[in-house]
Amino acid sequence: MAILQPLIDLVELCHLHGVTNAVISPGSRSAVLTLALARNPHIQCTVVMDERAAGFVALGMAQQLGKPVVLVCTSGSAAYNFAPAITEAYFQQIPLLILTADRPNEWIHQNDGQTIYQSGIYGRHVKASYELPADYVHPDASWYINRITNEALLTSLDKPRGPVHINVPIREPFYPQATENFIPSANLRVIEKIETLSVLPDPVWHSLLDEWENADKILIAVGQYTPGGELKSILTKLTEEFQIPVLGEILGNLAVHEQSLMNHELILGSWNQEILQPDLLITLGGSFLSKNLKKFLRELPPRNHWHISEDSHVIDPFQTITRQIKVSPEYFFPKLFEDVDYLRFVQNDEGGQDEEYLAEWVRAERYIARTKFRFLDDLTSFNDLSAVYFLLKNMPYPAQLHVANSMPIRYASIMGMDRNDIIVYANRGTSGIDGCVSTAIGSSLLTTLPVYLLVGDVAFFYDRNGLLISNLPPNLKIVLLNNSGGTIFRMIEGPASQPELEEYFETRHAYTAVRTAQDSSMLYWAVEEMVELQSVWTVFVEAEKPALLEIRTDPVINAEVFRQLKQSVRIEK
Repeated sequence: MAILQPLIDLVELCHLHGVTNAVISPGSRSAVLTLALARNPHIQCTVVMDERAAGFVALGMAQQLGKPVVLVCTSGSAAYNFAPAITEAYFQQIPLLILTADRPNEWIHQNDGQTIYQSGIYGRHVKASYELPADYVHPDASWYINRITNEALLTSLDKPRGPVHINVPIREPFYPQATENFIPSANLRVIEKIETLSVLPDPVWHSLLDEWENADKILIAVGQYTPGGELKSILTKLTEEFQIPVLGEILGNLAVHEQSLMNHELILGSWNQEILQPDLLITLGGSFLSKNLKKFLRELPPRNHWHISEDSHVIDPFQTITRQIKVSPEYFFPKLFEDVDYLRFVQNDEGGQDEEYLAEWVRAERYIARTKFRFLDDLTSFNDLSAVYFLLKNMPYPAQLHVANSMPIRYASIMGMDRNDIIVYANRGTSGIDGCVSTAIGSSLLTTLPVYLLVGDVAFFYDRNGLLISNLPPNLKIVLLNNSGGTIFRMIEGPASQPELEEYFETRHAYTAVRTAQDSSMLYWAVEEMVELQSVWTVFVEAEKPALLEIRTDPVINAEVFRQLKQSVRIEK
């Protein structure tokens, strides 16, 4: 395979840049890429036949690793099936290296098999897109492929991280002899990128401290994020010492302390919002789940809003940003604490911000939590919300919890997570229902922790091809809420009031997961009552094989319970 040696070297370069995992969807045109990966002893390969599922398996792996996972497919429509996962990776800032095999350019649109326009196929949903030459004989071709591969891998890890695409035209013949060894070229060039630390100059800090000092009511809000222990610790110290409330969404994965508020979605749907309006809002992380939080801040905007992010894009979901501070939260918050603490010392001021502001948030948090849990404890009917309440109370730890979009993530958000040793994930980059099963599988392949997936029936059946990989990991535990359709449309006033609700929005069905579990060699239980859930829970979580627990509920009861919960915490104004 001397003629295709640059592609063998491309794979070796991936290894030299620290890539350890690849996800491959089988195909012929991609044979040399597949074989180069499979025969590289440093890269572990996972085969997923469905490209859409494969993309999300790779995404789940990259979530765990924090570095690129290689994704390979053949030419034609196979490449388009990667697109949902690539868009999710782009907006969730997860690094992937996508290698799509292709026919040489002169054969495009010539009625040849599996041939489409693949160059730049993913548009703006990748950080960069490259096209390799189809002929590798000239030494410049090898130099170019080496440079492009180095650049692609470095770009995927540049902040903000994300997917990059290399389209690889390959001429025949592309199959080696069966006994042929794939030996990388000696002394492959690895380009190292020297990183610099982004810091803020002193005049900027002085300006920020002036705004801090002039704000009586400071609020910190954390979107989707997986902070390290040091950032958790400094945020806890900052907020406790200076009396600052923190709105910690379930996907923010914050350390839990008195100032960390988990019930803001319900608080902002019932409490006196004018009292809670901040002077200064500081945000970090990605997508925010809470619709009420967005509405609250748009209607009662803060005087100043700092967003802490290394992303160059201005992300302004609340329509309130006044400063986009392009540094990492890990740098910003320790420095902020140090400077504010020093300022207090110089001014001989041991106080913090407006203590009554924090007290009001804490009063609201305690009232809502107490009312919410009393409501849930008093329920007699079996329903989705009660099942999720049971799951979050009884899930063993440490663990990971993946939550599908639509109602499962809304249920989990309302319940909140009061443990530091359970990390919560969800695909909120684009917030689609596709790929949640496959993402959880990808994560479970690369962690020894139990990985729980909370998923609704529509999302589960939509992505069940992810379960077709061989040897599902034993730490995968799926909790399926099967309410026979898209119950979320019963919760939304618009579709819920239409006579076509069940047929055209909710898409009612009678499917169960029993055969899917059998096909995937998963242990399986189905429950329809709380006593049944309680009786199988221990054996489910302790199972040493991949397991699926199907919880069957009534969609009409689910919608009514959800409505009653929101009504139960409402305060007459």
